[in-house]
Amino acid sequence: MTRSARRTLRVTGAGAAALLALTACSSSDGDSSEPESSAGAPANLSGTVTVFAAASLKESFATLGKDFEKAHPGTKVSFNFGGSDSLASGITGGAPADVFAAASPKTMATVTDAGAASGTPATFVRNELEIATLPGNPDGIGSLKDLTKPGLKVVLCDRTVPCGAAAQKALDADKLKLTPVSYEQDVKAALTKVELKEADAAVVYKTDVKAAGDKVEGVEFPESANAVNDYPIALLKDAPNAAAAKAFIAYVRSAEGQKVLTASGFLKP
Repeated sequence: MTRSARRTLRVTGAGAAALLALTACSSSDGDSSEPESSAGAPANLSGTVTVFAAASLKESFATLGKDFEKAHPGTKVSFNFGGSDSLASGITGGAPADVFAAASPKTMATVTDAGAASGTPATFVRNELEIATLPGNPDGIGSLKDLTKPGLKVVLCDRTVPCGAAAQKALDADKLKLTPVSYEQDVKAALTKVELKEADAAVVYKTDVKAAGDKVEGVEFPESANAVNDYPIALLKDAPNAAAAKAFIAYVRSAEGQKVLTASGFLKP
């Protein structure tokens, strides 16, 4: 190789090294903004997102969780469904969780007042009550007042649970007194009593009646319009997987997430 050729090779090599260094520098400068997926969430999410959610969200959130996992391979959404009041107590008691989705602002306040939430909770859906009866409505229930008929076995959610508080609000508005055969700790438990024919009727959410299909029949009542529950969602302060939790909340509130929720019978916020 001639001296001139060796000199040219050295210059070319130096130029390539400079280009690589410049490229690396540019890549380093861009680290402050993570690459994002088409949904606007960081593309490198991983790990488990633990979501404490109201029982009435079970079917729709199960779908949202699967969709989120597909959009973000390497993530897993784990749910704990139950009465919002008991979930809130668990969170304030130190139960590890990333997200809390409650069925009422009051139960969310238990968490925020304890300083266990990060940021301000956002209402993502609303839900309205409906009477669930046995298939075919054999007792001819057509109104909230009909639930006070002698001999009728009616189930309500406990008054500390959002669906129970809403039912009591509707009953109070009509000055109706109702003694249920049992108070249940969450809306799914109340609905199950009717599905198993252990009760003639239950006051639950429209979304639960819809999810039950032909196992029950729904009866609307006008008083439900005065007892609509707002559902807030929040990132928890000590979330073990805050990045993925934020992305999950964003997905729930996105247009795609809202389609799943409204298809389940929830009202828009």
